Amino acid sequence: MITAEQNEKLRGWFAGRLPDDLFDELTEVTVDREEITVVGRIPAPRLAEDAPAAEREAAVAARIQEFRERTRETRMAVARDAEHRFRRKVSWGVVCDGERALFTHVAAPVMTRLRQPERQVLDTLIAAGVARSRSDALAWCVRLVQRHTDDWLTELRDSLEHVQRVRAQGPDADTETGADTDTAGDSGSEEVADSSTRDTEEG
Repeated sequence: MITAEQNEKLRGWFAGRLPDDLFDELTEVTVDREEITVVGRIPAPRLAEDAPAAEREAAVAARIQEFRERTRETRMAVARDAEHRFRRKVSWGVVCDGERALFTHVAAPVMTRLRQPERQVLDTLIAAGVARSRSDALAWCVRLVQRHTDDWLTELRDSLEHVQRVRAQGPDADTETGADTDTAGDSGSEEVADSSTRDTEEG
């Protein structure tokens, strides 16, 4: 787990490394063991105040696409530096006129063994048309938990961070591990999962 201090250092690195004219504002830098996601605010298109919703939606989509294409080489250069330093893939996104769009992102396999009652939950979601596969159903369950337990998850992350700080102060603490250290994943048997996927186009 990445601590708040490590996340702040990571955000500071991107704030210093990104060209000043890339984003109006760096709004998000989030990280886990596989991926760093960088999201910035870009200018909204100039439209009449009474522009219809369809016109505004099309203009925002076009602005986001224009930004993605125009800044691809710049973002790829930053991503190469970050991936070498932090050993994680870098994904990009923007916020434009209230709309949030991600360009590329990692879909990492997360696998586990499930007993029959748990498998039946997934199979019910498949039979109901909610999910296409057990992997898809498992991802749906995670999103549902995330949506309804955000406060609890935040409190849990804060507690884990406190444990890490206390452990780091112990007499046998190893050298401090920063966000740029590669973190190994969990080991063990794995069954319900999809392969990792990522857009073939960088940026």
